[in-house]
Amino acid sequence: MTTATLLRPLDSAAAGDSTAAQGVQLPNNLAAEMAFLGAVLIDNRVLEELPVTLLPEHFFEPLHQRIFERVLRLLDRNAIATPVTLKPYFETDPVLQELGGITYLARLTADGQGLLAPRELAQQIYDLALLRELVSVGRNLVEGALDTSDEVAPLDRIEQAEADLYRVAEGAAGTSDAETFGQATHKALGMIQKALNSGGHVSGKTTGLVSINERTGGLHDSDLIILAGRPGMGKSSLATNIAFNCADRFLRDQRDGITNSVGAGVALFSLEMSADQLATRILAEQAGISSEALRMGKISRDDFQQLSFASQRLAELPLYIDDTPALSVSGLRTRARRLKRRHNIGLIVVDYLQLMQGSKRSQDNRVNEISEISRGLKTLAKELEVPVIALSQLSRAVEQRDDKRPMLSDLRESGSIEQDADMVWFIYREDYYVASREPKVPQADDDAKCHDAHAAWQAEMERVFGLAELIIAKQRHGATGKVRLRFEAKITRFSDLAEEDRRSGYD
Repeated sequence: MTTATLLRPLDSAAAGDSTAAQGVQLPNNLAAEMAFLGAVLIDNRVLEELPVTLLPEHFFEPLHQRIFERVLRLLDRNAIATPVTLKPYFETDPVLQELGGITYLARLTADGQGLLAPRELAQQIYDLALLRELVSVGRNLVEGALDTSDEVAPLDRIEQAEADLYRVAEGAAGTSDAETFGQATHKALGMIQKALNSGGHVSGKTTGLVSINERTGGLHDSDLIILAGRPGMGKSSLATNIAFNCADRFLRDQRDGITNSVGAGVALFSLEMSADQLATRILAEQAGISSEALRMGKISRDDFQQLSFASQRLAELPLYIDDTPALSVSGLRTRARRLKRRHNIGLIVVDYLQLMQGSKRSQDNRVNEISEISRGLKTLAKELEVPVIALSQLSRAVEQRDDKRPMLSDLRESGSIEQDADMVWFIYREDYYVASREPKVPQADDDAKCHDAHAAWQAEMERVFGLAELIIAKQRHGATGKVRLRFEAKITRFSDLAEEDRRSGYD
């Protein structure tokens, strides 16, 4: 009887594996596993130069799983793993007894063939493990779809299946190595070089606004940025502007043959506005036409031609809009993973956080639900290694103060929002509040006091009209302060002020 026939494939039938029970052989290569284990037992340093991180569960044969697990434990204690040092742990192993006892360990190292290509053997063992995992995902998907004994929630099962597939595509969860300081330093130098090449302003993804880039260095991978403001401040407009600017920069750099772009493909999850509304807003901004006039059709033929030109120019823009309402954290994560896999997006924008849903267990407590959502967005940023901008509402406490500038304590249902965020931005427009205080328009026969009040209001309105402040209330990797911007309400566009005005606006 040969060794291959004695080695029982995973004992999966005994464990209830329907695939094996039906006689379908799962992907495996026992000879490769034996050769690789032999190479490791001859030279433990083989494990230091592998192209992938092998774990015991990546081996098909349970005996090989136990042998490899014991090897790792010995090496973790700075001991040497050889057939001799493994002997005490396997003398009573029943499977090993069937194969001739401890001599099986010696046979693994007999010819040393594994030393000829240990990296290739490790890669094959790993790849076959991923294929088996893929079989498992498919089987679970079928079993879940056929099982209607519990509450039927097909969308939840689809989301779970996509999450499982993404895990397989990324190489299975928990297999990433810790980085050496040298590797981390190399990444840091790459970021610094990118900032240098951009003119000293951007080491992450660009916002398209020089004044913000100068303050923050751009949008950094794995960061969660909370952009908050009261209704009417323009937070959705700013987020849309940043999304467009980042995608447009990436498209222009691609056309110019620039590979190390500070732009990126963008996924915009709009839980409040529809995709066509957002497209209208972007078209209005680029064509310089009022979005209100567009909605009402109050445009000329020349305006329509200008819109047509703008739409043609933006047709290839790598900006992907998902307007699914009441999206859950898991649903957003699934969609983001898909966009990352298909289009390699480099920035995610969520408009807005309070319209998302947490898990069922957290929905009885709104603060806990928002905390779960913010943690989920931070986890997503780290998992996909992209910056995530999440818009957030502010509490009404702002309106009760004389100074309407927001503070961190104003974050609505804050929970852990402030704690999870790497940056917190507040958008504030003084002209919004000044406009709401307009006194009665004086008539010819009104007294001088009424005229003076309106004249004073007009002077104040002229001073603040079209100005906005981006308040950086928290920045984990830099200083806080504020940045002055220009806001054109007609076309919902934020832009940089002139150089001298911009410099005077920094705190």
